[in-house]
Amino acid sequence: MVLVLALWQLVCVAWKMPESVLPTPMNVALAIGKYWPALVTEGWVTMKATLYGFALALLLGIPIAVAVSMSRWVNLMFYPPLVALQSVPKVALAPILLVWLGTGIESKLAIAWLVAFFPIVVDTAAGLQSTPRDLLELGRSLKATRWQVFSMVQFPAALPYVFTGAKVAVTLAVIGAVIGEFVGSSDGLGFLLLSATSQINTSLAFAALFALSVLGTIAYLLVVVAERALSGWLPPPLPKH
Repeated sequence: MVLVLALWQLVCVAWKMPESVLPTPMNVALAIGKYWPALVTEGWVTMKATLYGFALALLLGIPIAVAVSMSRWVNLMFYPPLVALQSVPKVALAPILLVWLGTGIESKLAIAWLVAFFPIVVDTAAGLQSTPRDLLELGRSLKATRWQVFSMVQFPAALPYVFTGAKVAVTLAVIGAVIGEFVGSSDGLGFLLLSATSQINTSLAFAALFALSVLGTIAYLLVVVAERALSGWLPPPLPKH
């Protein structure tokens, strides 16, 4: 990062780049110091939409993934529409959601949910379907019920997949929230970024981008903390040969 910042500073100084085109890292740092109250306030708005959309994706995605992995008919019913929905660019859906839900947090939450939903469903279903057969047969030999096999064997074994999908989904949820703010919003870091570029305040625009990267990192680390909190449920790593 130090090398990248040094090269960035060198390019701006050597080519005498106008600040409206590419501000120096020093000017971006000054903009962060000058506008930090706005960055914090608008960042909290974006963070709420991100976390709410991610939480909704978890609450709906995991049960659907369980149903898809347990039943072939449910798989045939839900999986093709899910793939079709994922294929639609979320930027194209944003104006429709804006008409349906308005310019409040609801439309941003919905887009964040749409973006984060698919990775959770796919990874969770893959984890449930890849449970070691030996463990399943052991549970059945002990006359465990289907619920006991699921709760004590399948779901714990699938947790690494769940958290892998969650790590991807939470960063995508940030993108979804910003898309909602781009299309129609009066607050959030996406709105601040658009306002800065419309006023040719490129330093503030880069400061907003920096705040978005920090926000995404914080959201990712929250998932990592949850993963470590549940590490007792995770299966032990396979021995190296």
